[in-house]
Parts: sequence; structure tokens; C-alpha cells
Amino acid sequence: MMSIAGVIGGSLFVGSGSIVHSAGPAAVLAYLAGGIVVVFIMRMLGEMATANPDTGSFSTYADRAIGRWAGFTIGWLYWGYWALLMAWEAHVAGIILHEWFPMLSVNAFTLGATLVLILLNFFNVRNYGEAEFWFALIKVVAIVCFIVVGTLAVLRLWPWGEAQGVANLVAHGGFMPNGGKAVVVALLGVMFAFLGVEIVTIAASESPNPAQQISRATRSVVWRVCLFYIGSIFLIAALVPWNDPLLGQSGYGAYRRTLELLGVPGAQFLMNFVVLTSVSSCLVSAHYTASRMLYSLARRGDAPAMLQRTRGRSGIPVHSVIASCAVAVCMALINFVDFLRPKDVLDTLMNITGMVAMLVYLVIACSQLRMRGKLRAEGKEPLVRMWLFPWLTWAVIIFIVAALITMVFVDEYRTVVLSTGAAALAVVAVGLLRHGRGGAARLHGARA
Repeated sequence: MMSIAGVIGGSLFVGSGSIVHSAGPAAVLAYLAGGIVVVFIMRMLGEMATANPDTGSFSTYADRAIGRWAGFTIGWLYWGYWALLMAWEAHVAGIILHEWFPMLSVNAFTLGATLVLILLNFFNVRNYGEAEFWFALIKVVAIVCFIVVGTLAVLRLWPWGEAQGVANLVAHGGFMPNGGKAVVVALLGVMFAFLGVEIVTIAASESPNPAQQISRATRSVVWRVCLFYIGSIFLIAALVPWNDPLLGQSGYGAYRRTLELLGVPGAQFLMNFVVLTSVSSCLVSAHYTASRMLYSLARRGDAPAMLQRTRGRSGIPVHSVIASCAVAVCMALINFVDFLRPKDVLDTLMNITGMVAMLVYLVIACSQLRMRGKLRAEGKEPLVRMWLFPWLTWAVIIFIVAALITMVFVDEYRTVVLSTGAAALAVVAVGLLRHGRGGAARLHGARA
């Protein structure tokens, strides 16, 4: 269930409306391009993960395939991504809970949601998986019901509401009313929405048969991306005018607006419940993933040694869990500091994390390009193999690099690309310094 629902994040329900509003019906192309890239990325990651299951996932593979500095850099950037995402997810949960219970402030709910949900990660991975199963079930049922209702409306078989057919795909200035630039601008938000699908390779490494579980998860990613993302976004673009002002309204949600136009009663409550479930799931996943990445970094000597200590037979890296928990709580407490303008801080941080998604995918592709030869030399045959190697791998690398270069020339993302690039270079510099000061010896000792 984690692998099925792993691609359904809070950003799909919350952020897709602004993407459709800015790019028009052509937003489907942005999701299609992003979905194809993610399918290829998961195939590459599956090849490496089935041969060498590890809680450090692609950070460990970058370490082996590219160099110590690469594993160090992408590991810390990825940990930072999830640590920051916890704050955003908790803030969204706080807003929804405040709507239901206005007697308490958004800030109080944000802190409360953070404290409650991170407690799940002080138990073993089985408890985390159990919680994720039920969160995932709600998300899957919701998105499937939406697709069924939307399909009936597109076929003009839905008896209520005003949204029918596919006329909105071209009725308001054409399929690409704001030009190709708007589609490129939308791509970064789309890539951020997809990041998280790789979590299953981290969680599966703690299961009894990791290679088989990772293989099953990566093979199913194709239909999950097509159904949940591309299919549902196509229905939204067909049923809701892209220039509907409510689509561009922060936090309103494209799914809620679609259900309202379809005449579904209680659309606001239904979608708020689904979004609350989704962001709760993402917060739990974010804390789990951050703690496991920190644990992996510690095992390789790239984080304080105390962070690799585990608790009893459960194997929980309790110090890594506590460290990630502390960051989540501190980010939640920012909401109580008025002069910091917490919403502006969170919005800025989330724009930066969107860039991290692109860098993670780039590192996975580069790692797989070099890892294939190492796997052959070790006599390992992964259960999953990348298609048309090395041509598709090179195509993904070129696409990501071209997208990053293009975004430098887009006003909306220039600052984000340059600032995130500078931060990444700073982490690279630290990694190179550590590698030059006996990092290889520490890695050998940690693996031993």
C-alpha cells in the first residue's frame, strides 16, 4: 500500500490548482514530462536498490558510484528537504484543523500535529507501515472515486453540476494559453510533487525480503503515475476552466473546485479530510525518511557517530529519530514568532526544496550510469534493470540539466535556482574537505 500511494502527496491536492491556473490545460504536459522522468528514475533506483538494499538508498549509491562527496552532499540535502517538508505539512494540517476547531490557533494545531505524528517513528518500521497503510488507503480511495466521478462527467454521464465534457481543454485561449514558458515554470512544482515515491526503497530495506519488495514497488510505478497524477490532472483541466480564479487561490485546491462544479455535496469538508490525511501521511513519512537518511550518513562517517546507535531488537536509530524530531519541533515553533512571518518563511523554504528534487533525480541517474559496471564486476544481477541502457539514462540527465538551465532564465525561479545551487555547492565543498581528511578510512570502518 505504501508503494501504491507513495506518489500521492499533499502537494497533489494542494498545489495542483495553481499549476493548472498558471500553465492552463497544458499543465497536463508538465505532469506527463515529470511522470516520465519519475518512471525512469524509479527504474534506475530499483536496479541499484535490488542489488544493494540500504536505508541510505541513493545517497549510498552515489557514495559508491560517484564519490564520497556526492553521497555526503545528496544525503544532507535530502535530509534537509524532508526536515523542512515536515514544517510545511504540519502548517497545512494546522490550517485545516483550525477551520474545524476555530477556538484554537493554527500555531497550536501545527505544533500538536508535529508532536503527535512524529511519535509513530519511535516505534519500529512495522508500526510506521501500519499507520501508512491506513493513511494510504484513504488517499487511494479518494483519488479513485474522484477519477470515476470525473470520467463520468467527461463522458457526460454525471447527472449533477455544471462541469461536463472536455471543452475546457481549448475553450479559453487554447490548450497552451500562456505559452511554453508557463509549462516549463510549472515543471519545478510538478517535480516537487513527485518527490517521495523513492521512500519505498528506503522502507523496504528494513523488510524481510527487501530486494523482492523493491522490485514490486518500482515495477508498479508506471500505472500509479499515469492513473493518480496524469489521469486526475487531465480530468481537472477538462472540467474546470483554467482561468477560474479559485484555482489560483492559495490552499483552495483543484480537486475541491472540481467537485464543487460537479455538484458534489460537502466538497470542502471531503477534500479537507483527504488533505489532512495526506499531509499527516507525508509528515510521518518525512520524519521516517529524514531519520533513516541521518542514520545512514552517520554509519558512513558523514554525521556524528552517536546518530547511528539503535535501540534493542527493534533496530530503531533512536538518536537520529530524536535529532530529526528536534528539527521538526523547532520549525513548528517558528510559527509562534510573529516577526519572522512564518508563512513567508515556509513558502521560501518550499520553493528551495523543489530544486532539491531535481538534484536528487540527477544524482540517481548519474549513479546508475556508473553503477551498472560496478554491479557487473561484482557479479550481481539486479531484479530490475533500466530500459535501453545507457541511452535512456543519458536522456534523463540531459533533460534535467536542460530544465535547470532553462529555469535560470525564468524570473519566477532564477533566485531559487541560484540560491539552492549555491547551498548545494557549499555542501559539496564540505564533503570534499571531509573526504580529503580521511573520509575513505571512516567509510571502511563504518562498513566493517
